[in-house]
Amino acid sequence: MNVYNDACDVLNPRTGLRLDEIPAHDPFIFTDKTTQTYYLYTGGSPELHGMERYGVLAYKSNNLKEWEGPFVVFEVPDDVWANPQHGAWAPEVHLYKGRYHLFVTLHNNDKALQGEGHGGFPLQWRGTVIAVADSLLGPFEMTKRDTPIVSEQLMTLDGSLYIDEEGSPWMVYCHEWVQTADGTVEAIRLKEDLSDRSSSAPIHLFNGSSAPWDNGDLLSDGATSAYVTDGCQLYRTSNNRLIMLWSTYNKGSYVQTIARSTTGTLEGPWEQLEPLVHDDSGHGMLFQTFEGEWRLILHSPFSMPQSRSKLYEMTDTGESFIVKTTASRYMETF
Repeated sequence: MNVYNDACDVLNPRTGLRLDEIPAHDPFIFTDKTTQTYYLYTGGSPELHGMERYGVLAYKSNNLKEWEGPFVVFEVPDDVWANPQHGAWAPEVHLYKGRYHLFVTLHNNDKALQGEGHGGFPLQWRGTVIAVADSLLGPFEMTKRDTPIVSEQLMTLDGSLYIDEEGSPWMVYCHEWVQTADGTVEAIRLKEDLSDRSSSAPIHLFNGSSAPWDNGDLLSDGATSAYVTDGCQLYRTSNNRLIMLWSTYNKGSYVQTIARSTTGTLEGPWEQLEPLVHDDSGHGMLFQTFEGEWRLILHSPFSMPQSRSKLYEMTDTGESFIVKTTASRYMETF
């Protein structure tokens, strides 16, 4: 049963939905030029969507204005390390070697890790898995079922695919502030078929505290301070500059920010640029329209069920990406 509106009832997909009618967290858009269709992915839950277990939902559109859905493309199975009742975060889908690969963060709150989490939060299994399908609407099947891609002893999240200059695949991900207090962005080389991590050790890219404007405030009551790292995704500008979107908090509010590799390589070093969007907004990603124009999609506010996707027109300056048109003005053009 859907507890807040009919727009997200997985038993009854609808047409003609606007983005402000679709509850969404950590939105990701895949542009399918072959069919001239945009696919929007977000997490799905029993409480909000009438699902029996957590998973991933998709909506589709040919104009970014009207959407059809939701469609269930992945559900956490019973015979894996994750608990199907404990969450599915930050889905994203990439076309790699002719198949579609879903990256999504799963959880098992019953599998405790040693030690005490920052701010008294529990330490437990949390990490990104990869699932594969032949269709953008799934069903996606996990490639590795016994543990997350990154070591289960590390609380990690928001894994994203990156292909380096030699064509080798990596997963860029965040190491959870709950375990580290100062969250990090790291990367690990994947096997060529994306079935698992390689034998190489992870590399450290930067800490959440690297953002000079971030004061470390997390909780609204001020009781806990931490440096959050969320939603890391990488892109190339027209001048081949390597850019990373990521999110954190500033003065207790979620922020969409951006970093740039000074060497143009994954290893960095990384310099922190001015945030793109404030106002409790973040975990965004960039995509190009059918016409080749850049857009940013993110969610705001942070908390569900109020959270909605917002679109921004972006400009590729060659050195970075900047916001061209605010979400409210851009949506008015529809």
